[in-house]
Amino acid sequence: MTDDENPFDPADPLDADELMNFAERIEQLSPDDAEWVGRLFQECMRARMHEAELLSAPMETGETVHNVFDAQLAQVALDAAEWLKTLWNVGYMGAGSFPSQPRSAFPLVELEDVLKSALFARIREGKRPLPFPPPTRQGLPWHDLVESPEATHDVVAEMVHDEQGQVVGANVEACPDWRVIEEIVKDREYIVQHRGLGPFYKLVIAPEETAPLSTLRREPPRWSRRIRLQERGGFRSYMLEWPEEDGRLQSISLRAATWERAESEAGHWIVSKHPEMYGQVRFERIE
Repeated sequence: MTDDENPFDPADPLDADELMNFAERIEQLSPDDAEWVGRLFQECMRARMHEAELLSAPMETGETVHNVFDAQLAQVALDAAEWLKTLWNVGYMGAGSFPSQPRSAFPLVELEDVLKSALFARIREGKRPLPFPPPTRQGLPWHDLVESPEATHDVVAEMVHDEQGQVVGANVEACPDWRVIEEIVKDREYIVQHRGLGPFYKLVIAPEETAPLSTLRREPPRWSRRIRLQERGGFRSYMLEWPEEDGRLQSISLRAATWERAESEAGHWIVSKHPEMYGQVRFERIE
């Protein structure tokens, strides 16, 4: 039977022999094409295996396989919308550097941007995007630095000086956007901040004669804010106390049922309203 007599129907799933034939043909491509086509093929194979697992697994909750697929597709669509919104509003780093504001048109998003985007992977894991571009390490988003307060990171770093020899910034892991907040020990220890937003870090420049790498560690919080528990008529609620510039105390209602959730919501409020203080506030529980 010829191909004309049995035309290819894109709605029909490929069988195992056809898939293996594709795998052999990929090996015949040029190295550049084989790399990205191979990765795409691997994702297709993983999706096929996951589909088989779902079809063979008993549905204890009464949901159909289509319900599961619909929910997964809906979540992917929501995650993609969150990713694109963050690219536009925040100018996040993905596979490349998207233009910062002001913008007149949305940047062109290629397949490589989707596959290599640390931000999209982060959103798919259920984590919130930061309200500002995070520090980068060799051009890639460095979320672990922001979210690991106890870790000390070995880094390649150098200080940037002006014509008079004064320190004006730092270049850390090929990122030149670090600002010097304070010089603790001359030509040795500094408090730095990435683009003037988020946590402070202690940068210790290693002497060339003793160690090849410098160190970067997130500083402890510099401010304290109170979260107050209120009980009225058997209902519990949590309020974040935030001092205004005129001395008044603002009470921020937190949508939370536990202390842990209240601290998480308070941190998200600070991220949204005062990103320059992100990671620099500890919370005091008041009952």
